[in-house]
Amino acid sequence: MKRILIAMAAALVIVSLAAPAQTPQAPATAGAGTAKSLGLVVFPAKDQTPAQQQKDDSDCYVWAKGQTNYDPAAPPPTPTAVVAEKQKGGAVKGAAKGAAGGAAVGAIAGDAGEGAAIGATAGAVKGRRQQKAAEKQADEKAKSSQAAAAAGPKDQYKKAFTTCLQGKGYTVN
Repeated sequence: MKRILIAMAAALVIVSLAAPAQTPQAPATAGAGTAKSLGLVVFPAKDQTPAQQQKDDSDCYVWAKGQTNYDPAAPPPTPTAVVAEKQKGGAVKGAAKGAAGGAAVGAIAGDAGEGAAIGATAGAVKGRRQQKAAEKQADEKAKSSQAAAAAGPKDQYKKAFTTCLQGKGYTVN
């Protein structure tokens, strides 16, 4: 997919350098390939010829690009993942809580020091586990947000492109 997009971007550059400055033109590869590259199936519901369909596809490419400021032939770079800030001290906090609880249990059993040590160890393990789970959840949330941000403009373009083709008498799925 990356190779196709790079090839489409290169074709766009070549076409823009070769053509005099006029109205925006679709890249040479846009033609009937724009719908296909977006995962759309286009059916000419009003008996349009293949040449007309290619022209309409190209026109809708330019129109949707103008409406959304997104070019599927040269999409913007995806935003870099925001690294979730690592929490610190999960094991220490857990150890403190565990030591307090262990001391109370140890006092009842007769040895508060041993109970505190056991509680501190168990608490440290639990605290570290909770910290790792929180970090993993934060990383997944950041990745999800990044994917949503990257998909938004493409989805808007796809809707605009589909609307244009439907307005020209095509059935789009």
